[in-house]
Order: sequence, then structure tokens, then C-alpha cells
Amino acid sequence: MSEVPAYLREGYITPDELFKIIPKPSEERLRARPVAVPECPQEIPCAPCREVCPTNAISMPTPNDLPVVDYEKCIGCSLCVQICPGLAFFMVHYVGDKARITMPHELLPLPKRGEEVVLLNRTGESVGKGKIVTVVPREKSRGDTPILVVEVPLQLAWDVRAVRVER
Repeated sequence: MSEVPAYLREGYITPDELFKIIPKPSEERLRARPVAVPECPQEIPCAPCREVCPTNAISMPTPNDLPVVDYEKCIGCSLCVQICPGLAFFMVHYVGDKARITMPHELLPLPKRGEEVVLLNRTGESVGKGKIVTVVPREKSRGDTPILVVEVPLQLAWDVRAVRVER
């Protein structure tokens, strides 16, 4: 019997584990424009990301396969982030000495543009402060998840996956 991967035992995936499953975008690509990064390591029947991608940058031969992003085809539209029912897609964009992370946000209160927030890693631990660049509120009647773009220190680009508003 094979060993259960740590991310299944622990309930979260580390960047090192993630990049053993999917390729990491090159620094050049990360600086060019936002790029979609899928963080769904389990083969489950799900394919909304593939269906919504306007450039066919996300490939999945079957709905049970892991999504694979062709980083060169990805235009950074964030539709995959908005539609993923598992909240497992993020956009990453390096801008100077900062990174901008596009992420789903299901907690209240919804932050405001320009607001300073607490940056949280995959286990919910505080790892610093960041600034909200964009808030895309979603249509409540459709049950959509709001999307945030948060600016973080570059060294936290692969750690920050949530924020906490402190008012």
C-alpha cells in the first residue's frame, strides 16, 4: 500500500508539494502578466475551470484529470479563480518587489480597495500585512464568491492564500 501524501494527511498543500505536481511558472512569465495557478492535487470529477477558460489554456483530457495550465496561453483573466468550486485556483503576478495574488474570499467583512489586511498562509497563520488592490464583489443571488487582488511582499507570493480584515 502506498503512503498517503502529506497534503491529504494535513489538509493543505505546501508550495514544494504543489510544484512536484505542476510546473512552476517561470519568473519571466510571472512578471509579464497574472497567471493562473491550480492548487487542486486530487483527481476528482470537476472541470468548470477548463470550460470557462477563453483561451483553452487549461487542459484536462477527462473531468477527473488534474487541470494543467499552459502558462503562455493564460491571459490572466481570473475566470478560473471565480468559477472554481473548490477555491483552488489563484493568479500570481510579480510586480517589482511585490506580488499580486488573485484569490477567492468567502469571509466577512469584505475588504475595501486600498485597505491593509493580514496575510494568511495555507494553514491560516498570519505571515504579514498586505494591501488590497482590487475587490470584485460577486452576485449574491448566484452564490458567486468575491475575488480579491492583494499585494504582498514578493517572498510571500507562494505562501499567501487568504486574508483577514481587521477593523
